[in-house]
Amino acid sequence: MVIGVIPARIGSTRFPKKILADIEGKPMIAHVAERALESKLLDKVIIGIDSEETSKALSSYKFDLFMTSEDHNSGTDRVAEVAKTINNAEIIINIQGDEPLLDPKIVDDFVKLFEDTSIEMATIVSRDIGVKDYLNTNIVKVFIDENFNAYDFKRDIYDIEIGGVFKHIGIYGYTKETLFSFTALSPSENEKKYSLEQFRALDNGIKIKSLITNSEHISVDVPEDINKILKRVNKNDTKLEQMNNE
Repeated sequence: MVIGVIPARIGSTRFPKKILADIEGKPMIAHVAERALESKLLDKVIIGIDSEETSKALSSYKFDLFMTSEDHNSGTDRVAEVAKTINNAEIIINIQGDEPLLDPKIVDDFVKLFEDTSIEMATIVSRDIGVKDYLNTNIVKVFIDENFNAYDFKRDIYDIEIGGVFKHIGIYGYTKETLFSFTALSPSENEKKYSLEQFRALDNGIKIKSLITNSEHISVDVPEDINKILKRVNKNDTKLEQMNNE
């Protein structure tokens, strides 16, 4: 069984309550969940919430909600709490709650990676990266080797590194055993230094396979990013209208 879990912490530091930010009349987390539910290969989608406010905001939707602890240090810990309640879960996909333009087709391609039973953990990267992304410390940059395994993640990069870098799309997948092993480990020094929990995997010998895409990825890190999302939505609506009129 493959389950998608959306960790939905209400207390985001850079953008408080961003999961409930209004996007065209819906909380952002609702957009994420609806797109995740369009995936053909996720057997179940669960939102791991941590507040009654979130529960109330989503009460008019038919999402599968699970109340998690408020004390988790990371989204992965929250995902693991949810996964432990699903006995027959084999693969767990960690879908970030700030991805309102999530592409369900990419999620399906990602799930297919795990047909290779040697893969323990994976993530998604994109070739769609530009100058603004290089300069934006909120955008994590990824380096991968010839076997498509990620070997380094950086917020800041040097000019000479630009040619071989991808944009990180913060979706992770794990086998159940790897997820539970990962969350049982103490945060590594690199994880604490760079505030990137994926270093806990790399520093403990867990390989992270990368799915390379051309995704025009936009996540919401700060309030200003909502306008980027709305522009993209309006652009897509215009394209759809033009196609329907042809």
